[in-house]
This record gives sequence, C-alpha cells and structure tokens, in this order.
Amino acid sequence: MSEKTPLTMAEVAARAGVAESTVSRALADNPLVAEKTRLRIQKLAAELGYSINPVAQSLRSQKTRVVAVAVPLVHERSQPLSDPFMMGMVAQLADALAARGYSMLLSKVPVHEEDWIGRLLLPGRADGVILIGQSFEHASINAAARSGKAVVAWGAQLPAQAYASVGTDNRLGGEMAASHLLQRGRRRIAFLGDERLPEVGQRYEGYSHALRQQGLIPDGGLLARTHFRAEDALDDIREFLSAHADIDGIVAASDVIANSAIRALAESGRGVPSDVAIVGYDDIELASYANPPLTTVRQDLAEGARLLVERVLSGETAVAQSVAMTPELIVRQSS
Repeated sequence: MSEKTPLTMAEVAARAGVAESTVSRALADNPLVAEKTRLRIQKLAAELGYSINPVAQSLRSQKTRVVAVAVPLVHERSQPLSDPFMMGMVAQLADALAARGYSMLLSKVPVHEEDWIGRLLLPGRADGVILIGQSFEHASINAAARSGKAVVAWGAQLPAQAYASVGTDNRLGGEMAASHLLQRGRRRIAFLGDERLPEVGQRYEGYSHALRQQGLIPDGGLLARTHFRAEDALDDIREFLSAHADIDGIVAASDVIANSAIRALAESGRGVPSDVAIVGYDDIELASYANPPLTTVRQDLAEGARLLVERVLSGETAVAQSVAMTPELIVRQSS
C-alpha cells in the first residue's frame, strides 16, 4: 500500500477558499486575520490533519521562533535566577510563549556591556527580547529600541522611554502598602529596598505620598537600601533594626525582603504584627506560607507575561504600547 501524499498549504487554501498567505497567517494565530476566519481555517486544517512544518516555516520566514528572555542584574549581580519572583515570571513567560509556538532562550546579564541586547538578536538566535526588570540599563534598552530592535521590558515607565514596558503601577502599589499600615495606626514606618532602581523608586514615591497625605514628613533615616537576595537582605535589616528600635511598620520592596524582615525582627525579640506590622510586594507563592502569612501587594504575573509576549511577537514594542496594571493589596496576618 502506498503512503498517502501529505496535504499542501495550497490544497488547504483551496478548500478554505482563501489565499495561501491567509492560511499561513491563520495557522500562526496572526491577528491580521479576522478571528472568525482564523478559527475556521484552524478547524479545517485540524480536520484534514494538516500542520505547518516548523523547520520549513522558519527557513521561509527567517524566523527562529525563539524569544530571548534576559534578566539584567547589573545592580546586584549575586542575585540568583532562583529568586522566587524571577522564577515565577520566567515560568509565566515560558507558558505564554509555548502557547504561541515559541521557545525561550534565558540569560542573566550581571554586568554592563555595550550592545548586549543586539547580541541576543544576532541572526539565527532570537526573534525578539523580553527583559525582566530594567536594573540600571534604561539607556541601553532605549538605544536598542531606537535602533529598531524588538525589545520589551517588565518594569516601570520612565522618562524619555523608547520601548514598551509592562508592569504594575508601582507608585499606587507603594501608596497602598503604606496607607494600609497608616490605617492600622502605625506611624514610624520604614521602607526597605533600593530606591535607585526604577520599580523600587516608584514604590518609594508612593509610600512617601501616603505619609504626606496623613501629615507625616517622610524620614530619610527610615529608608534602608536593602538587597533582594534573602541572606544579604537579612544582614542589611539586622543592621538597620539595631539603630531603629522604634519603628512600628515596614513597607518592603519585595516579599523576599519582607520575609527576611520577619526573621530579623524575631531574632531581636519583636513580634509581627504586635510590635511591627509588615507589607511586602509581589505576592509570590510562598507569601501565604510565611509565619505569619504575609500581607503584600499582588502583581498579576500571568497577565503581565501575556502582554509582554503579545507585544514582542506582534512587533508593537513602542513606548505607546506600555501598560501599568493595577496592583491589589492582599491582607494577611503580618499587618
């Protein structure tokens, strides 16, 4: 018995009554094809047992079907990619890319180098770049975007920005965290995090605004530049607490920092929230398992990953495509 000759795209197009290019776009889930038409062609192709050869498609289109996901950590090169927030975002991006038929090339950027984004996009390597965070690399990201590179970033919207960013409204998140503690009657509220970083700086601005709204002047002495890595954060917080025994609240720039604060306070004999109430940021999976469970500001990583992937694959990477999602305060026992 002879083998059945595989269907060609031309045959699928003829049966669907459309051009081959429309079939190609529809099977790639390209939004340029109307949704009703896309679904009809996809259904017909499935019934006929037809699928695009990904290798042949890549050769024809010069596409790798790979997106580079890079984590700039110039500010803290010792921070591992095993950080719970990083791993959560990487997992969400991997799922969002896989759903679109793309693979992920993951890299850590611990030091500044000229045109490091350009090297991620060398021919045959990747079709676009998604950055998790901006670190101190805003100028480099801007330069890549202005040269026409397909790059988007999870992070803050910044002045003179040339690329699309997706993230949480960090000012609102910081304000929500501080306002919650103020409503609980706390007045000596510390902020733990490095305000020189784009997202953290905006959270600090929101925290400061909430204090001013209550007639309080932000005390620069209650800003503790704290590392993100748990062990380093613990050392930073121990030193800070030894000089600030009178604080009664903490807004932490991340849940990892908040958990380190809980540990440092316990070591110093202070209870959470009886002596010091704490609010973290991110709502990582472990936040609800902290002791006590952590009040935090939630970022929707699944939606953020979807938006990042949508933008880099569609080529809509200009600053006008930026999104600042609304954060959500999750109240638990730490406050």
